Amino acid sequence: MSYKKFVCVLFLIIFKVTLWAADVATAGASSELARVAIASNDYVVTAGDVYTLYYRDSSVLITVDSTYQIRVGGYGVIDARNKKYITLKSQVENLVLKNDPMSGVQFVLSTPAVFKIYITGECKNCQELRINSLTRLSSIYEAYSTDFSSKRNVEVISCDNLSCHYDLFSASRNGKITENPYLRPNDTINFLRSGRVVNIEGDVERPGQYELLDGENLSDLIESYAHGLLSTADISRIEVTKQIDKNFKSGKKVYLDKIDNTYILDSYDTVYIPSFRSLKPVMFIEGAVKAESDSDLQTSNRITVRFENEMNYAQLVRNYGDYFTAVSDIDNAYIVRDGEILKFDIRRSLYDSSFYSDMQVKPNDVLIIPFRQFFVTVSGSVSSPGRYPYIPDRTYEYYIGLAGGFVKGKNSFGAVKITDINGKPVAKNAFIQPETNINAKTNSFTYYFNQYAAIITTFLSLALSGLTLYYTVLSK
Repeated sequence: MSYKKFVCVLFLIIFKVTLWAADVATAGASSELARVAIASNDYVVTAGDVYTLYYRDSSVLITVDSTYQIRVGGYGVIDARNKKYITLKSQVENLVLKNDPMSGVQFVLSTPAVFKIYITGECKNCQELRINSLTRLSSIYEAYSTDFSSKRNVEVISCDNLSCHYDLFSASRNGKITENPYLRPNDTINFLRSGRVVNIEGDVERPGQYELLDGENLSDLIESYAHGLLSTADISRIEVTKQIDKNFKSGKKVYLDKIDNTYILDSYDTVYIPSFRSLKPVMFIEGAVKAESDSDLQTSNRITVRFENEMNYAQLVRNYGDYFTAVSDIDNAYIVRDGEILKFDIRRSLYDSSFYSDMQVKPNDVLIIPFRQFFVTVSGSVSSPGRYPYIPDRTYEYYIGLAGGFVKGKNSFGAVKITDINGKPVAKNAFIQPETNINAKTNSFTYYFNQYAAIITTFLSLALSGLTLYYTVLSK
């Protein structure tokens, strides 16, 4: 076999295998749909369905066309329009058994219908779609609606030009399956624009965005849509933020002291139900404390803490112990209350379970947690001697650099003397520890010479003048 023939044969094999795989996949999907339809008591016979009639030792495929007239072998014709599958199955099998009692008849759905529908109105784009007979209205809504599509009023126009309106919110929230029908061949789905869309937030069971029907108000929003109040809800401080209203500027807030059954909500209003917990007194923890978003504490934070009346500081510190880190100087913490500074033993509260504090937390207290900071001292022949913040895993060169480097006129060859907090010598290649002293030696010859050069010059000048005077006198 030539190379060209081999390639042609290989291509033909691949092509046939691809077609076979596609057929298998299609058949598998069709078989799965058929099983779902057969198991559904409400499946309605649809134009495009393919059924199989088994009787005697033979089988016959029966396809339902748009007339819905089904010919059952030579036994008669049955009108399948608007009939459920289970009803049609019973009629077909009874008809065959009536004419042939020994036929062993069985009538089953083999392939559910695939057909066209149309979507229009307030949708992502108007178009024609191919769907199967198990497709419900909700799946089309979820895929093709926009933020302005109404979920409460979706119009379906049948091929007979009959219009029906469906409430998909009621279908999903209340389980009204009749509001979420199967779609039929040549249906037109008309997405209508939403009416009043409002938001509810705060202490309710189901906060969110909802589309209200005509006549529904604040009470309906809270009780029906948001499923009622939480036990901590404070209905004496209800806030309504008006976004679009001829009487208010956008963002204007209206305050209600009860659930007013007559209060009318406008589109895009936001209702907020506060909590009694927001009325608890507050205090503040400030300084070297970690907020929830901090992974590495580097800056000071101020945290607002709500507390129960008569709570003592030992309880509060234990409740918020996770806020403290390795850089929190809990030994030097203090409380600021009305300008007065009060000391408090945080370490004992955290680590001694038997400790009880009689110091109660008061509103607007500020618990100050200083940063624990270590230093390294750099002295001697450097540009800026002083104490510098300790950084782990650094050698003496790092701290000499912080101090501006060696003064070349005073220090030769980078000579240093390093001692730890106990005065013991530290090797030059070792990492510097907290409270280490680094002394840059003053060992330059020119520096010492310059220090005493003026004195030496003056002395030599005097000596030379004296000798000159002496020899002058002798010569006379």
